[in-house]
Amino acid sequence: MTPSDTDTVTEQFRKMVSIAGCRHQFPLLRQYVNGKPLVYFDNAATSQKPQAVIDAMMRYYQESNSNIHRGVHSLSERATQSYEEVRHKVRAFLNARDHREIVFVRGATEAINLVAHSFGRLALREGDEILISGMEHHSNIVPWQILCEERHARLHVIPITDAGELDLEAFPALLTERTRILAITHVSNALGTVNPIKQLIAQAHAKGIPVLVDGAQAVPHMHVDVQDLDCDFYAFSAHKMFGPTGVGVLYAKSRWLEEMPPYQGGGDMIKSVTFEKTIYNDPPYKFEAGTPNIGGCIGLGAALDYLRELNMDAIRRFEDDLLAYATARILTVPGVRIIGTAREKAGVLSFVMEGIHPHDIGTVLDVEGVAIRTGHHCAQPVVQRFGLPATARASFAFYNTKEEVDAFIKALHKAREVLG
Repeated sequence: MTPSDTDTVTEQFRKMVSIAGCRHQFPLLRQYVNGKPLVYFDNAATSQKPQAVIDAMMRYYQESNSNIHRGVHSLSERATQSYEEVRHKVRAFLNARDHREIVFVRGATEAINLVAHSFGRLALREGDEILISGMEHHSNIVPWQILCEERHARLHVIPITDAGELDLEAFPALLTERTRILAITHVSNALGTVNPIKQLIAQAHAKGIPVLVDGAQAVPHMHVDVQDLDCDFYAFSAHKMFGPTGVGVLYAKSRWLEEMPPYQGGGDMIKSVTFEKTIYNDPPYKFEAGTPNIGGCIGLGAALDYLRELNMDAIRRFEDDLLAYATARILTVPGVRIIGTAREKAGVLSFVMEGIHPHDIGTVLDVEGVAIRTGHHCAQPVVQRFGLPATARASFAFYNTKEEVDAFIKALHKAREVLG
């Protein structure tokens, strides 16, 4: 091993130790539930917030609270500067070409709706097609259904295999001369499957089809480079990546933002208004009507700072190791079947237990202080694909531990004993 190799290994070890030791920075994780130390395994629904994010939002409300872009007084100028600095942080986090390709929204759901209503209405005509996959969250199904109904277009679906992977053999034939957009998840919230997004984008672009990626479950777990992916749109929410609720991001290539009409009307998305005509603002402000979630955006910026310090590649390695450990351990519980066995997964472990409803599993685990998700996870077609009414889902973050996995497995044995 050369000196440079040794330096690399040392740096990787330092980052892994930093991740393993960060749990104390999340105040909510210190609590007890039903007299037991909390084991929080519902990170795919929403993540916990480090003290740094909470402090950044508190500072804004205590020291700089003011509206942005409009005032000439010091508080407004300070708030505006803090808000716009976050746009530059998001650009760097995603490696976008320009900060003007970053639109602030309420979350991934609004980002997808924005594209469906603005780009979709611009691009779709009667008889056109929209292509999604069989593993989408409702947020990446319903907006396109609404658009198809309005435009008399058709929604097509890429099937998924028994392992919970996209049927890549069926995919090319679904890209037709009438396909106007491919809208697809980067990581399945219900299965944990990591899709080969770059490959899918390249195939779509070869036929001139733009691509929207739902990245809500990807950005908390892995490095995302939108230039490398070459996606046209990328959507995510702050609250799944250790930031606050009520704020998210739409990345869009400049060419689309220039062409697309406004999504909503109101303050800050205009240059001038008369009763005869309104002149719209330049992107991204053209899509940011009204007073935004300023404190939330500042919290998002603090979350990005936090993740950059930890390093996304180190987070991915840590969580992959934790998922592998949890997968091996859960198979020791009698009657358990894992739903979603893709070769590449992020930190999601969906499962069922023979003879026990997932809701009952969740109730027993809560008594033991373990928080998991049960139900269809806002992805009903995925659960129906496997012939199930619901699944139980444990989802992990870098602040989780193998000791927590052991407590989770112990609680599952308890559920088997009580309900089985």
